[in-house]
Amino acid sequence: MSVTKEERQALIKDFRRAPEDSGSPEVQVAIITKRVKDLTQHMHLHPKDYSTRRGLMALVGRRRRLLDYLKKVNPQGYLNIIGRLDLRK
Repeated sequence: MSVTKEERQALIKDFRRAPEDSGSPEVQVAIITKRVKDLTQHMHLHPKDYSTRRGLMALVGRRRRLLDYLKKVNPQGYLNIIGRLDLRK
């Protein structure tokens, strides 16, 4: 259910700003989005798993805060990331 090391490296490679970047908001949002998608599939199979639901809501909130920060600091980067990850505004 968690993001594997290979998946994480692929996301970092796709969304990084510079060759040594691994923690920019874009990378963090991409990793969190992958985790949210995995947990959403889990919730469809196990609708009464309230602990996972709470964790999912926490991840969605963290992603929202990162996206709000990115929108304030770099509006074009915000539009780029929501387009690439197919997120709603």
